[in-house]
Amino acid sequence: MSIAKISEIIASSPKSFDDAIRLGVARAHKTLTNLKSAWVENQQVLLNDEGQITEYRVQLKITFILKD
Repeated sequence: MSIAKISEIIASSPKSFDDAIRLGVARAHKTLTNLKSAWVENQQVLLNDEGQITEYRVQLKITFILKD
């Protein structure tokens, strides 16, 4: 029987939401083992004084299987 755990992280990128997701999953992979899935719970952008997007942020939930 496998037991899964969910870790919540926030990742950001100056390029895009897709890039923020990729960076977040890559970073989670450095620390966690047996990653199985990730889903985006929330998205957010930061704006500068001119109203231009400066940063894309995603709130991810990463599922991984615990070792026996």
